Amino acid sequence: MDSLHVLPGPGAPQGFTVPAGELLEQFSHASGPGGQGVNTTDSRVQLSLDLGTTTALTEVQRELALARLAARLSGTVLTISAAEHRSQRRNRTAARKRLAELLREAVAPTTIRRPTRRTQGSQRRRLEDKRGRSEIKQNRRRPRPG
Repeated sequence: MDSLHVLPGPGAPQGFTVPAGELLEQFSHASGPGGQGVNTTDSRVQLSLDLGTTTALTEVQRELALARLAARLSGTVLTISAAEHRSQRRNRTAARKRLAELLREAVAPTTIRRPTRRTQGSQRRRLEDKRGRSEIKQNRRRPRPG
């Protein structure tokens, strides 16, 4: 098994590599299509990584990943299952790809939206429209006697 390369992105500008020794792959029977071999081949792949002890992440990245992936963790271990393909090799590739994408998203910093101010022109147009509406509604009123 090779190391897992996570592509560069926000929070990891150079990307990072998870050493092969830190990844645990387990294989089991998969349900679903597979023909005669479905009950004899171990095509489902479970790929696990312990986020608490991995050397691939910095402390900041580790804290972000643990917080964001908390619902998917068992302790500090993240497990990805792949059984959508008939072949073990394709399921291994799919699991590795999913794990890399999850880690990449988990270490990205949250972006904060800074609200922008209205332009002077848009404020002026808005107030003119309000005055115009007010005038239209005043003209609908019954005239005062006198």
